[in-house]
Amino acid sequence: MAWGQGARRTITGLLFRVQQQAAREYSSPTLQTHTLGTPVHQNGTLRRFSSEVSASEQMNLIKQLRERTSAPIKDVKASLVSCNWDIEAAQKDLRKRGVVLAAKKSSRAAAEGLLAIAQDEKRAAVVELNCETDFVARNDVFQYLASSLAKMALSAQGPGELFLPFGPEYLENMSINLDHPKLTGETTVQSAVTEVAAMVGENVKLRRGFMLSTTAHGVVSTYMHTCPQPGLGRIAGLVTLEAEDSSALLDALKRVGSSIAMHIVAAKPLFLSKELVSATAVENERDILRTQAESSGKSQMAMDKMVEGRLRKYFEEVVLMEQKYVLNDSTNIKTVLNDLSKEVGSKVTISNFIRMEVGEGIERPEAADGSEAVAHA
Repeated sequence: MAWGQGARRTITGLLFRVQQQAAREYSSPTLQTHTLGTPVHQNGTLRRFSSEVSASEQMNLIKQLRERTSAPIKDVKASLVSCNWDIEAAQKDLRKRGVVLAAKKSSRAAAEGLLAIAQDEKRAAVVELNCETDFVARNDVFQYLASSLAKMALSAQGPGELFLPFGPEYLENMSINLDHPKLTGETTVQSAVTEVAAMVGENVKLRRGFMLSTTAHGVVSTYMHTCPQPGLGRIAGLVTLEAEDSSALLDALKRVGSSIAMHIVAAKPLFLSKELVSATAVENERDILRTQAESSGKSQMAMDKMVEGRLRKYFEEVVLMEQKYVLNDSTNIKTVLNDLSKEVGSKVTISNFIRMEVGEGIERPEAADGSEAVAHA
């Protein structure tokens, strides 16, 4: 009996001491901070604990990180959860994830995107930046990068380069200084493209570009179709007009040049003049027309006239100087230049032109199961 009473007193004493220790731990600043769900410093690192972050605060952190990075919401949430809702750590984690994901997506078809033009009085540069969907093409970070790449291409253009097509390798290793709320600092062009791909969650590619300039007395005129903002669009026309007389006023050349650039976008010329159409292309077209004429059953003389008439029509379709002017189909581009020459008192010529369209020549996946193709120039 005495032993039982002593055991009960011992057990009671142990329980009392355990309760006191628990009360001291509960009242400690560290535990109070943890319980309230505010940041806890561990080895100098600020951390959050997901079990103590309220639903409304979680939504706010997701919104903040989404605004900072433009990353997909599911990726934003995954990074925040893995980093215990520490927004700074999650932002770094997103960048790491993004580079890996961008590499994985680099083989997917990227046939959408934008063209970007940068120009001054004597030069113009146009680049094509591709993505997978037109939704990403409307993203402000994507558009900012496209514009920045065009400006960089213009600044990199060397003297005497009147017409220069280039691929991505021309710019990829150059340094670019970015100044956007979500994309800042100095980096290489290739790294900037990869970072934007990580942000938008799609394959992003710098595909190609052209530089156009004039060293003579002339102008470089441009036109952009489907234009979300100045200098950006889906189809671009560029043309150089030059006057023989260095005293000729350039205002008229600028006015007509802009309309001819628009004509180039609409009419899709392939050659500047008939003389520049290759003999092989002419002979191939003649063979096709001759075969079509033979099926008519007419005489040889009649068939020859048919072939020559259709060949003239072919030149009107593909040769810029022979095309009907889209703003006045009663005349052609050759006549427009003749009228301009009379206006400025000097012969005016077109030295070069470019027409570019987003995604032209890119193989698109045809299978519905998501088979992928690579964008190529």
